[in-house]
Formats: sequence, structure tokens, C-alpha cells
Amino acid sequence: MASALIRSRILSKASRTNKSNSRFFCSNKESTISSQPIISDLSAAAGEAPAQAVGSSENKAWSFFKYGIVGALTGATAFAGYASYAYSLDEVEEKTKALRESVNYTAGNDASNVERYQGLLYSTAMTVPAKAVELYLDMRRLLEEHVKGFTEPASEKLLPDLHPAEQHVFTLVLDLNETIIYSDWKRDRGWRTFKRPGVDDFLQHVGKFYEIVVYSDQLSMYVDPVVERLDTNHFIRYRLSRSATKYQDGKHYR
Repeated sequence: MASALIRSRILSKASRTNKSNSRFFCSNKESTISSQPIISDLSAAAGEAPAQAVGSSENKAWSFFKYGIVGALTGATAFAGYASYAYSLDEVEEKTKALRESVNYTAGNDASNVERYQGLLYSTAMTVPAKAVELYLDMRRLLEEHVKGFTEPASEKLLPDLHPAEQHVFTLVLDLNETIIYSDWKRDRGWRTFKRPGVDDFLQHVGKFYEIVVYSDQLSMYVDPVVERLDTNHFIRYRLSRSATKYQDGKHYR
């Protein structure tokens, strides 16, 4: 009886030991399997971190380069505007003469290799600013010549010389819009132009003693037809229109 009891206790302890060992091995296996995804996630995250760092550094470099170009263009535009406002074209050419000539800088024959290399670097570095100044001067010269065609008279000499037999004759300049004709506007008919009373007799009498010239700040397409209808006897020798005026401060000066 005692031996049977001892045997049953030994079997129960052995079964408990096997169960605990099986549970121990199962838990180790599960922990190993569950740890594998964590390790793979960590390796993937470690691989993505350098790529993100490289991408962010490239974006910063591109942003810095872009803002640098915008700043340089803004500064150049502001400088060109100030130079155009404060200085004439001749003054800008005189002040930038040294800068434009610095591109042709060369070291002397007795200069050392270091000095020659420094001179080469200096001329290379000044090439871009010098070319920019030359481009500004060319564009401003072209623009001023284009504007001058509208603001300055078409010719410095607006009238031909008098005949040698008429050197004693004076030239009488008459304003077309204020002296010879006048314009009136009404709601029912709009603008209409009228000849002033006594203009024909006036021109006939004055034409005997003076060289009559009609001057107007209107366009020639308006002046020529009006004068043709106004002066049928051709007492008016010459007519000058807007192309012979000087435009300044919003007004045409004759």
C-alpha cells in the first residue's frame, strides 16, 4: 500500500514537471516569434531615417538657392531703378567705367604666379557684374532713344531757311486751336469746330508782311485737314503739329 502511494506521488510530480517544461518551451517560442516583427520594424525605420535626412537637406539647399536668386534679382532691380532715377546715362557710364574695365585686368610680366592667379580670379569674378552693367546701359540707351522719339521734336530745325530775298521778313507763329479756330461741345451734337470771325481777312492781310506758321499740339491727322479747309488761298506757309513739340511734365511745349 505504501509503495503504491509513493509511486502515485512520483507520477504526479513528474506530470507536473513535464507540464511546466512544455509551458516554458511554448512561451519561449512565442516570445521569439513575436520579437521578429519588432526587429524588422526597427531596421526599416533605421533605413528610412537617413533617406529623410538627405531629402530634408536637399530641400533646404534648394530653398536657400531659390531665395538667393530672388534676393539678387530684387537687389539688382532696385539698384537699376535708383540709378535710373538719380543719375543720367552719361553719369552712370562714367561711374561704372572702372568696373567695366576690370574685366580686362592682367598682371604684369614681372608678376609672380600667385599674383597672376589672383588677377585671373579677380577678372573672372568681375565678369558677371560688368556684363550686367553693360546690359543695363544698352537697355537704358535703347529705352531713352525710344522715349525721346515721343518727347522731343522730330528735328532740331523745324522750319527751312528763308529765301535770300526774304531775309527781312519776320515769322508769325499762330496757335491753331486758340487763335484761328475754336471747338464747342453740346449734348445734342457733340464736338464741333468753328472758324473764328474775320480769319480769312486776317490771314490775307498779315500774309503780305509775315511768314505765317500754324503751330498746334494736336496730331497731324487733325491739323492738316483743318488747315486745308481753313486756308484755301494758301496764306499759311507751314504747319507744325504734335511731332514738333516737346513733351514734358504731361504737357506739349511749342
